[in-house]
This record gives sequence, structure tokens and C-alpha cells, in this order.
Amino acid sequence: MVEPTPQPPRRLPALVRQRAASFGYAFRGVWAALQTEVHLWFHAVATVVTVGLGLYFGLERWEWAAVALAVGAVWCAELVNTAIEAVVNLVSPDYHPLAGRAKDVAAGAVLVMALAALAVGLLIFGPRVWALFGR
Repeated sequence: MVEPTPQPPRRLPALVRQRAASFGYAFRGVWAALQTEVHLWFHAVATVVTVGLGLYFGLERWEWAAVALAVGAVWCAELVNTAIEAVVNLVSPDYHPLAGRAKDVAAGAVLVMALAALAVGLLIFGPRVWALFGR
């Protein structure tokens, strides 16, 4: 009787391994930004407080969607701002007015998104907090 030849262990296709590595790089980037950017810690605390309030008040599904989009957009803007600042510092270590403008505009994008997220928060949480303390 002929024994079957053992099959080599199956390896994940290269594309799947590459995609998994990409996620690892992305998480490493978020972690690196958290280690160096104080503003991200503020956003992290605000995110925890927001999720806690959402659980406490029992938000509707659409409200969770609005809150998640607002929180995610602020995080995204802050991470892009951090990346822009790093690249500007790399290519223009000395002061240059255009480098300063690029940093200011990137920071302005974070401010605009944070104000929009604040508006979402006030619309969703405002009436509930008002009712809680307005008794």
C-alpha cells in the first residue's frame, strides 16, 4: 500500500499577509502618535467620556452612528495633522512661512472637525443632560 505524501503546511496567500501587515503598520502609527501627541490623549479621554455618556443615556442606533462618525473624524483629522507636521518638520527644519502655513491649516482642520463634533455632541447629549440637571 502506498502512503500519501504529506502536504506542506498551508501558508496564507501573500496578499492576505500583506494586508495583515498593513493593519499592523496602521496600529503602530496610531500608537506612535499617542506616545508623542498630547492632543490625542485629550481626544482619547473625550472618546471614553462620550462612549460612557452614550451607554448611560442609551443612545439610539442612529445617534451612535452620528457619535461614531464625529469621534472617528476628529481622530482622523488629528492623525493627519500629526503626519503633516512630521513631514513639514522633515523637509523644512528651519522656519519657513509656507511650512508654518501648512501646519496652521492642518491644525485648523482639526479645530473645524472638533467644533463639528462638539455640535453633534450638543445636539445628541444636550437635551438629555439638560433634562437630567434641569429637574
